[in-house]
This record gives sequence, C-alpha cells and structure tokens, in this order.
Amino acid sequence: MLFNTKNAYFLLAIFVSFAFSSFAHAEILPQAEVGLKIPLAQKATSRPMSVAYIPAFKKYYIADGGLAPMGSETEAPMSKSLIHSYDESGKYVNSAKPGYDNRSIYFNTNTNKLETITYNISSDVGFSPNTGIYAIKLTETGEVTEISDEISQFNPAFGHSGTMPTFDATNKRYFAKQGRSDKIFIVDPTKREKIGEITLDLAKAGVVQDDLSDLYAAYTGKAGEELLLLDVDHKAVLVFDIAGKYVGKSELPKDMKLRANNHYTGLGYANDLFFVFHEPEGEFGTYYAFKVLKN
Repeated sequence: MLFNTKNAYFLLAIFVSFAFSSFAHAEILPQAEVGLKIPLAQKATSRPMSVAYIPAFKKYYIADGGLAPMGSETEAPMSKSLIHSYDESGKYVNSAKPGYDNRSIYFNTNTNKLETITYNISSDVGFSPNTGIYAIKLTETGEVTEISDEISQFNPAFGHSGTMPTFDATNKRYFAKQGRSDKIFIVDPTKREKIGEITLDLAKAGVVQDDLSDLYAAYTGKAGEELLLLDVDHKAVLVFDIAGKYVGKSELPKDMKLRANNHYTGLGYANDLFFVFHEPEGEFGTYYAFKVLKN
C-alpha cells in the first residue's frame, strides 16, 4: 500500500479518535487523595447524611437525617433535621431547618436548585407526611433557609425506604442503591416503576454486600466509571461502570476509623469529590472529601 497523503490523513484520524476515546475515561487513583476536610460545626440533628455543592456560590451543603416526631394538636410532624452550608474551604456558614428527614441532597443543574430526597420516598414502609423530593430555597448569597417547595411526592420506583439516590442531571434520572443487595434501581421521576436495574459484579470486586455502603452509590457522570461505592470493611472506594462491571478501586487512608454508621450514612459525591464521614475526628466528626478519579 502506498503511503500517500490520503492514507496519512486516515491514520491521523484513527489516532485522534483513539486519543479522544482514551481521554474520555477517567483514571482511577490507586490511592485516594484528600481534597478537602469539613469539620462539622455542630452535632448532627440525628445523623449526617449526604453532601451537595453549588459552583456559583462556592458552597457545600450537608444534610442531616432523622425521623419526624409524632404530630400533635400543637405541633406538625416535621423533622428537626438541619441542612448546613459551608464555604469551599470547609468553613461553617449557616444552618436551617426545612423540616425533612433528608437522605440525599444535590444541586440540580437543570433547575438551578438545591434539592433533597427524603427518607421513605418510595412509601416502602407506609405513607407519611413530608416525603418526596423538595427544593430548598437559598438566599442571594447561597445561605440555606427554612423555605422549600415540593417537587414530587412519594414514588414506589425508588424501592428501599432508606435509599440515598444520586442524580444524573444529563439524563434526568436517579440511581437508587437497594439495601442488602447488589442492585441499583434506575428511576425516571415521572414514572411510578423503575426504568432499569443494575447488578453490581461484587464477585469480580472481591467483596460481598456486607462490606459495602448499604444504600448509597455515587453517580459520577464519567464515562466508564459512572458508579462509586464505599467499601467500609476494606477502606476503599470501588468503581463500577453503568452496566455494573467492576473497573477498579481507590484505597482510602488505612488510619481512618470507619464505623458501622458508614454503611448507612455520611456519604456523598459533589464537585468531583467522594465524601466519607469520619466520626472519630473533631468534636462532631469530619467529612473527608476524596479525589478518586483523575481526568
């Protein structure tokens, strides 16, 4: 074959295509890098749950979880759980009580709103007030307030009552990790049944369900490394693709003292950082934000 200009352009096109394909995938860091620490400024209302970040305000938001007390003639059955804001360096800004038993909090880039998903969004354990998805109103400078708007009520498609769903803004869908299971439900909030299901290849990862965070799988939006799970027992973040295939892992510091609560609470993914609550550190505990994937 003659190596003419036409062939040269063809080979160049293949090389460029391969290069861009390679760069489209993130690189898993063998050792997770600490990108930020957020020491909690006050004790969590019941338990610290998940984390969000809003680039325009350069603020992080941490949601507490906790069931509402029984209602009475003088008091509505509203959760006392707080949502807290911190600046990008981890310094405390303010707190407010919108009244929800938060499970997941995230910034919806489609609506430009801070949104929260409550405990029992699926009505798995029976219907209760203030369950669903809500938008939390912020001040002009990004401080959290007690004012909120309802986005949707309970939806059985989310499955387990305690799931901490993560949001895919591009495709407007949620990923809801199921408890005591290798399953993640894919949920379109406009439908009452799940639109898909992912089975995680735990055997390939060398783990069993009891090793992992029970109700949380982070969605990264990065092709080929879409899902992250905390391996509590082996102190690592496991990486799976959108089909549930195991891709690799990133080791956490071995001196971290993870506890039973890390299976259920204190997890998040925001600003390309994977958050893990470290209860023994600081007066009220500290969130570690790890960089796990490197572009």
